[in-house]
Amino acid sequence: MKIIQSALETIKESRRAYITLNLVYYGLVILGMIYVTFNPSLQQALIATVGSAFTEGPLSAVGSAYTGGQVWRAMVLTFTVNLFLGSMAVITLPSLVIPFSGLLVGAYRAVLWGLLLSPTTPQMRLVMIPHSLVLILEGQAYILAMLAAYVQGKAFLWPRSVGAETRRQGYGFGVKRSVRIYVLVVLLLAITAIYEALEVLIVTRLLVGTL
Repeated sequence: MKIIQSALETIKESRRAYITLNLVYYGLVILGMIYVTFNPSLQQALIATVGSAFTEGPLSAVGSAYTGGQVWRAMVLTFTVNLFLGSMAVITLPSLVIPFSGLLVGAYRAVLWGLLLSPTTPQMRLVMIPHSLVLILEGQAYILAMLAAYVQGKAFLWPRSVGAETRRQGYGFGVKRSVRIYVLVVLLLAITAIYEALEVLIVTRLLVGTL
């Protein structure tokens, strides 16, 4: 598709930044996993906090969809939360106001993922066998959202790098390029939501012995 090809071309134009973001993001995940291996109590506290977030407040609808075995609802809610809250609200929108600020949020999420998902117990090791694909796919979507923030900020601060004469023009060019990249963000998050909803429901049933 032409729209996907355009997104890939935009990524190729910032190949070095894309590679760097991948190394930093997944590197922070690994560092978080290593750290919590020596501090398992921290992981337990974080898991309890995340569990509470999915039983109370705005995210409780997502949690109830999973606990209720509502596959399609779980898919839609997972995609919606990851796109609008996980990507746009905390990575893209802040970067539109303060260039590159969303990159810090992305880095923080990478560390948090490492702390939460480190296979420190036999149960976590079992969970992470299928869930590692979510870690890769969803992580890639957030990396692309971070790249979009980088591309937009660079075009604004250094407009001549995109052939613009003023920062105002550069800002507009940057937004357009960011939107192109977001096509892949949406696609990856949609695929991840489908897989994650099925994976979590199946693994949960296996763990409680209902299959």
